[in-house]
Amino acid sequence: QVQLVESGGGSVQAGGSLRLSCAAFGYSVSLYSLGWFRQAPGKEREGVGRISSGGITRYPDSVKGRFTISKDNDKNTLYLQMNSLKPEDTAIYYCAADPRRPAPADPVMYKYWGQGTQVTVSS
Repeated sequence: QVQLVESGGGSVQAGGSLRLSCAAFGYSVSLYSLGWFRQAPGKEREGVGRISSGGITRYPDSVKGRFTISKDNDKNTLYLQMNSLKPEDTAIYYCAADPRRPAPADPVMYKYWGQGTQVTVSS
């Protein structure tokens, strides 16, 4: 059974950093396309980074240069390093996985989802 468990969310002041983790169970992160998404109240879920099974990463312009997605195949864990955080980054953050390749940008294409972790950035 595929399961994703996120951790690392919290509250931080603008300009600060957080690292989110997503532990994977029931599948290998080395074989799946993986993504991080976020959803703020009243807004649609949006991608903030994705990584292919081969390690190719993609970011939207809104987080490029500030967020870094990575994975540790040995630990079977996905990460999202978030630097220079802004109040507009406040949202629930989700990790997602799907066996299709390359890593989809559209969240509806992902089959498996974590439970989400809250990130709050204060000004």
